[in-house]
Amino acid sequence: MFEVLVAKHAGACFGVERALRLVHETAEKTEGPIYTLGPLIHNPIVVADLEKADVHVAASVGEAPVDSTLILRTHGVAPSVVSEALEADLEVIDATCPFVTRCHEAAKSLSEAGYQVVVVGEKGHPETEATSAEVEGSLILGSRNDVREATLANKVGLVCQTTISEETLAEVAGAIVCRARETKVINTICAATRERQEAARQVAERADVMIVLGGKASANTCHLFDIASSVCERTYHIEEASELDPAWFTGARLVGLTAGASTPKDHIDACVQALEEIAQGACQGTPH
Repeated sequence: MFEVLVAKHAGACFGVERALRLVHETAEKTEGPIYTLGPLIHNPIVVADLEKADVHVAASVGEAPVDSTLILRTHGVAPSVVSEALEADLEVIDATCPFVTRCHEAAKSLSEAGYQVVVVGEKGHPETEATSAEVEGSLILGSRNDVREATLANKVGLVCQTTISEETLAEVAGAIVCRARETKVINTICAATRERQEAARQVAERADVMIVLGGKASANTCHLFDIASSVCERTYHIEEASELDPAWFTGARLVGLTAGASTPKDHIDACVQALEEIAQGACQGTPH
């Protein structure tokens, strides 16, 4: 028998809840076809549920039929994409997370002040690509090695992907400070990310087994896994409760659970229930 401890801060953040609310409100009042530009959030189960509700995914603006409604994903898109959607006479609903929008504004203000803009984050991630597109000539750097290979100006201004770790920001900023004459950092990591990372670490330090729940393609969920696994050897990343294996919990007294910012509360509740059933089965001597 083991106890289940859920991290104090876990699961869907404000931006995700806002985006899901916008989608459902749009679906209720819209008769025509509805598409999200790319997955609305990095959670395949949620995206599949939206598909069942006739909210489809378009890989590009061109895939959305004329007269349809196009919802911009939480990660944001390049300004050119918005223009393309409007020129195609699509009804555009912006579900970009307000904290991502704040990052865009910070990047533009740095550029206007004469700084070369660096977006600290993962190359290829939709959020960093969207932020970088706000400023011509900006760079996306995710590590000290990236900084070594980059051509930097004398004045460099940093913003960052809202879901990266503080350690990554510090590493990249530190490397740039050593090269640029003037460096300005605007820390755009959102509060929800900081809270979830710290809460995950605190639970993982106590747990015998740690479960991280959320999309495998979700950057913030993967960061939670990295943090938890650094202090709890038996850490597992799953997307849904059905993936839980009773064998993982042999000898465990405390099982910790955290969830990424793209994970709705009902997914967490289902995982807690499944863990409690496994714990009860262990208590009764059910074979693993």
